[in-house]
Amino acid sequence: MTVADEAEKYGLHRVGARPTLVNYLKQTWQRREFIYELAKARVQSQNQRNRLGMVWIVIKPTFNALVYGFVFGILQGGARGVDYPVYIVIGVFLFTFFSDSMTGGAKSITGNSALVQSLAFPRLSLPVAQVTQNVLTLVPMLAVMFIYALILGTSPKWSWFGIIPILAVFTVFNLGVALVCARITVHVRDFSNVLPMIGRVLFYTSGVLFSADRLLSHWPWMIAIFDVHPIYQTLQLARGFIMDHAEYDPQAWWVISGWALFMLVAGLLFFWKAEERYGRAN
Repeated sequence: MTVADEAEKYGLHRVGARPTLVNYLKQTWQRREFIYELAKARVQSQNQRNRLGMVWIVIKPTFNALVYGFVFGILQGGARGVDYPVYIVIGVFLFTFFSDSMTGGAKSITGNSALVQSLAFPRLSLPVAQVTQNVLTLVPMLAVMFIYALILGTSPKWSWFGIIPILAVFTVFNLGVALVCARITVHVRDFSNVLPMIGRVLFYTSGVLFSADRLLSHWPWMIAIFDVHPIYQTLQLARGFIMDHAEYDPQAWWVISGWALFMLVAGLLFFWKAEERYGRAN
């Protein structure tokens, strides 16, 4: 009988061994309080050394909306459509949620190397905590976003509550993206340097600043691409629920839900497969 057989006989397991996927998810769920407290602590410590503290959470996307809205509003001219300031505010604020989840998720393992190498726990907890942190950060951003919408002339209506299921689906999508980026960064550290460029490309090509139907009306094949673009459809759906003169395609629900489910499953399996490698020193 080998040592491995003897260990299995007495229920002994190799330290750091990857559990089954079901047990992995159970272990992560058992640490849900740790995940939430970690996320909350990071939100509280965010920008604490700055004079304005947590106010920077809404100042940054506000400045981005002002700058990009002014520049691209001029460049697009009549193609920008009505209520363009509200259009930009919604796009910038919600895209910030995605961008922070992607970049923060990428650093969730490599940025916590001491914790990962010293304690035994499902590493899935760290990217989940990062996305949870971004959700907590998003709450005051949403409040400010709706205030801006009112100031800019948008009428309050019951459809505003539709943002809740939209963000629920968007959060699932962002978690899947965070899991993929987290594992890639562990294997290829240079990926963290490329990620800001990827984020910038997505910012300019995801409809944050323009409507594909208006700007690309002469290229139907490009509009067809945006019809299945998860970020673009999420933004358009949110605008349809919030803005007075915006329309949305109900099929967008199927698009964003399908992408969210695919990214979550793919990201979870991709991340779980490398569980044993996260605690090793590189």
